[in-house]
Amino acid sequence: MMFSKASKTVVLVFIALGLIFASMGCGKLKISRLQANYNFTKGNAYFKNEKYREAIDSYEKAVADNPNLGEAYQYLGESYKYLFRPGDDTPQNLQKADKALEALKKAFEIFPHNKQIIYSLADMYDKLQNFEEAEKLYLLVLQMEPTNMSNYYVVAGFYQRYSAGSSEERRDAEGRLVKTPFQKAEEMYLRRIELDPENPEGYAYAAQFYDNVKPSPIFDKAYEFHKLRLKFDPNNAQVWYSIGVNRFSKAFRLQNVLPYEERESCGKESENALKKAIEIDSNYAEPYVYLNILYRNVFVGLYPEREDLYIAEADRWQERGLELTKRAAERKRLEEELRGKR
Repeated sequence: MMFSKASKTVVLVFIALGLIFASMGCGKLKISRLQANYNFTKGNAYFKNEKYREAIDSYEKAVADNPNLGEAYQYLGESYKYLFRPGDDTPQNLQKADKALEALKKAFEIFPHNKQIIYSLADMYDKLQNFEEAEKLYLLVLQMEPTNMSNYYVVAGFYQRYSAGSSEERRDAEGRLVKTPFQKAEEMYLRRIELDPENPEGYAYAAQFYDNVKPSPIFDKAYEFHKLRLKFDPNNAQVWYSIGVNRFSKAFRLQNVLPYEERESCGKESENALKKAIEIDSNYAEPYVYLNILYRNVFVGLYPEREDLYIAEADRWQERGLELTKRAAERKRLEEELRGKR
C-alpha cells in the first residue's frame, strides 16, 4: 500500500520528535551520571578524612543518580561499617549494620568477582557474629584464588576468632561429624604449607598459630614448625629467638604440671636457642630480654642453690637488652627526623 504525502509528513514528524526526546533523555542521563561522579568524589574525600556521616550523605546521592555505581555502594557500606559498634544492640546501631549489609550486597551484586568487596561483606557478617554467612564468603575467595597464599591466612584468622582452642569432634543435628573452627583454622595453615612447602613463611604462621592457641598454647606442635623453619633459614636470628621463647614459655607456664626433667630440658633448649640468636645478630635486643626472664623465672626455680649466680646473670642480660633497646629507639628517632627534613 502506498503512503500519501500527508501520511509521510506525519511519520517524519513523529520520527523527529522521537529523536528530540531521545536526545533529551541522553542529556538527562549524562547530567545524572556527572552528578553521581561528583558526589562519589566528594564522598571519597570525606571518607579519606574519616568523616563517615558526611561520606554517607554523598554516596547515597551518588547511587540515587547512578544505581549502577558499584564503587559508591562499596564505600557507602564501608562508611556504615565504620560507624557500627559490635556488641551494641540499640536500634540505631543495628540500623547501621543493616545499611552496611544492604550497600555491600548491592556492590557484590554489581561486582561479584571483586575480592575486596567480598572480604568486606564477610567482615561485616563476622562483626555481627554470623559465622555461616561470613564463612561462605571467605571460602568463595579461596575458590576464586586457590593459589593466593595470603587468602589462607585471612580465612585461618577468621576461624581462629571463633576457636577456643578446642579440637574435640562435633556432630550436626543429623549426627554427621563436623569440624570445629579450630580444626578448620589448622587446615588452612597446613594447606598453605602444601601449596609452597619450600617457603619458610608457611611454617612460621603455623608455629605462631599453635603458640597463640587460647586458653593454652600447643607448645610442642609450635616447636616442631619452628624447627622446620630452620631447614630453610638456619641463620635467621628471629627463628632461633622464636624457639627460645617457645621453650621458655612451656617451662614457665606449665611449671606446676611438667616433670622436673622436662622443665629442665625446655630451659636448656631455650637458653641455647636465645644465645644462638645473639651469636647470629648481637644487636638483636629481644633475646637478651628473654635470657633475663629465663634465668629469673625458670632456672632459679630449677636450681635454687644457684639463685645468686642466675640473678646476677639475669641482671647482665637485662642491662645489655635495655641498652640495645634504647639504642634502637634513638636510631629510629633520628631516621624519622631525617625523613621529616626531606
